Amino acid sequence: MICLGIEGTAEKTGIGIVDSEGNILATCGDQLYPETGGIHPREAANFHAEHIVPLINDALEESNLSINDIDLVSFAKGPGLGPALRTIATAARSLSQNIGVPLIGVNHCIGHVEIGKLTTGAKDPVTLYTSGGNTQIISYESGRYRIIGETLDIAIGNCLDQFSRDIGLGHPGGPIVEQHARNTDKTIKLPYVVKGMDLSFSGILTSAITKYNQGVDLDIICNSFQETCFAMLCEVTERALSYTGKDEVLLCGGVAANSKLREMLQVMCEDHYVDFYMPPMKYCGDNGSMIARLGLLSYEAGKTGIEHSYINPKYRTDQVEVTWIKNKIEHNINLPSNIAFKGAEADIIESKWGNKEAIIKNRVKKNYRISEIDEKLRLERTKEEVKLLADCKKYGVRTPYIYSIDLINKSIIMEKIDATPLHDVILDSNTDLEKLFKNIGEMVSKMHDGGIIHGDLTTANILIKENNSIFIDFGLGKYSNLLEDKGTDLLVFKKSLTTIIPEKSEELFNWFLDGYNSNDVVKKIDEIEKRGRYL
Repeated sequence: MICLGIEGTAEKTGIGIVDSEGNILATCGDQLYPETGGIHPREAANFHAEHIVPLINDALEESNLSINDIDLVSFAKGPGLGPALRTIATAARSLSQNIGVPLIGVNHCIGHVEIGKLTTGAKDPVTLYTSGGNTQIISYESGRYRIIGETLDIAIGNCLDQFSRDIGLGHPGGPIVEQHARNTDKTIKLPYVVKGMDLSFSGILTSAITKYNQGVDLDIICNSFQETCFAMLCEVTERALSYTGKDEVLLCGGVAANSKLREMLQVMCEDHYVDFYMPPMKYCGDNGSMIARLGLLSYEAGKTGIEHSYINPKYRTDQVEVTWIKNKIEHNINLPSNIAFKGAEADIIESKWGNKEAIIKNRVKKNYRISEIDEKLRLERTKEEVKLLADCKKYGVRTPYIYSIDLINKSIIMEKIDATPLHDVILDSNTDLEKLFKNIGEMVSKMHDGGIIHGDLTTANILIKENNSIFIDFGLGKYSNLLEDKGTDLLVFKKSLTTIIPEKSEELFNWFLDGYNSNDVVKKIDEIEKRGRYL
């Protein structure tokens, strides 16, 4: 079967032709470059209308096919700009009816993942999807691509574009910022905002523009901008790796064109002993081949025909039932023999403290971060974690005992607890999960009442021993009584359940909330959650 795919969710018009054997037969595209400002939805729609037919002809010529050789037409039904989506949907409907073949609408974001897997050979990666409109950390779990983390405000590509436009450098901003960043090694401090698995770029955008208006050298601002934003992206991807246990990272989306981001991710993957993949550049940005590929994968179980060809500008990655992935992929990370576990922030090394079993949490240097950012974060997080672990005990919350701290090497020697991770306990049918999750909710409530925010509240960081919960890994923790921080903490926990145990997540989280018992914080969770893209 041969599929022709039409892409046009934003400023790029793309036509691709792919066959069911995974051969990419043609990839043709064109891009709107606005004279001023950003992308206007109506201008993008008009651009698509002018270019779709010529690009279809180009693709047929490139593939050495005729229009009658096409067996299926697919189009990106979302997410994207409404007028642009309507234009390509109309074109796809007309084409499918004209040549008498099925029509299927697909998710743009998943198209990026699947063309990445096709062109690189990645099997089951953690995907960092970075573009003008999207910043998502995606992982396939239990029948869907789950959004493990995402931006809570603007996407990284939009952030770079807006900075460039606001200071008069034009659009698109990514290549302009990258070029200026290459001119210096100097940096200045900009906001570094990671909230569990999520990120925020609006603060760094405002700060960078302010620094420019204050007269700070443009090259230094651009270099600082990249180093800070990309370190944040690497950190959340690193955390997703640790959480899922996967051994592959895939980078896709238009911002993948940035050589600095690729370099930093490559370093992070090498430090974690996992493989790094990136599609050829022509398949990183928006393209028709990714839509054609996903159309073929979705066709067998997908809803085809004109009646299902509506668009969805807010079509989230995790709304799609993934029917084409049949087998579970086994992952195997070969760690050095002296490392028992490699977390997102630290190596965990088994040790002794006198005659007691102990572990050393060694917050290792992150080679993808510049020393100014890395040294500050590692020192602050080590000192804060020790205080948080100790203070939890004041409120009746069990945490490991601290034996020693080494601030020079950013290491903590602590009690080794023989207990089972919460994730494994959930899978044990003999456990009274309702009682357990209510207990966990009560313990987190006690923490929060004491002004302690865990920061990375996942099923991997809660241990269970004799039906009691023990909390570990406060590396992203802090002191706060703000509803915002409490809600964010609980949202991290909700996302971890949704990602790993989706079929039970709602029930488990509701039991947790029963134990937590705060309507104000529950309302805040809903408010924060809706800041995610397309919610």
